[in-house]
Amino acid sequence: MGRQAENTGRHWYVIHTYSGYEDAVREALLQRIESLGMQDMIFDVVVPKETQIVIKKGEPVTEEKRIFPGYVLVDMIVTDDSWYVVRNTPNVTGFVGAGTIPVPVSPDEWKVIKRHMGQSEPKFKIDFGVSDHVVVLDGPFANYDGIISNIDEEKGKVKVLITIFGRETPMELDFTQIKKK
Repeated sequence: MGRQAENTGRHWYVIHTYSGYEDAVREALLQRIESLGMQDMIFDVVVPKETQIVIKKGEPVTEEKRIFPGYVLVDMIVTDDSWYVVRNTPNVTGFVGAGTIPVPVSPDEWKVIKRHMGQSEPKFKIDFGVSDHVVVLDGPFANYDGIISNIDEEKGKVKVLITIFGRETPMELDFTQIKKK
């Protein structure tokens, strides 16, 4: 067995796929595990994703975004047979590792990945930047122009400097309340 050191047991491994085919690879691999009877060697296949809130046409939309485009995680015991099943799944370009030997994901890396995936609150993904000129869409300052002075992606808030009576006044607004000018 030349694929891995003896008795290294069950670990998460990273496989490289053609970008955009991650979900298709997951489905194909799950079918292959079933049809080839590899359930005792390959246990789970995951495409790590996180939920983000993206503003489209002024409306907040929740989207699933791949955390690592082009990669799929596989929970498996590597043997010649299990390696072959994974490696020969359509759109898989190989294992991440040294040569043909897959390198397991470290427990620390796995914790980080799980934290990203297990995020209950969606993150805001916003295409605004500090010092962008914006227009306020609603609230008491609707139609006022302003300049972004601060962005808090975690809370989905921006500080906008709005000129009122000749003075710049900072206002805290939601991402959904502004649009680029």
